[in-house]
Amino acid sequence: LLGLCLIMQILTGLFLAMHYTPDTTTAFSSVAHICRDVNYGW
Repeated sequence: LLGLCLIMQILTGLFLAMHYTPDTTTAFSSVAHICRDVNYGW
């Protein structure tokens, strides 16, 4: 069960990393994009 939780966190982290831009000028807009446009991004 613990391994399943770890795999789920790794997978969701990878999916979030695909949508995130770690630049100082675009970081806020990429987080807003994740919250608004990505499915299950809340």
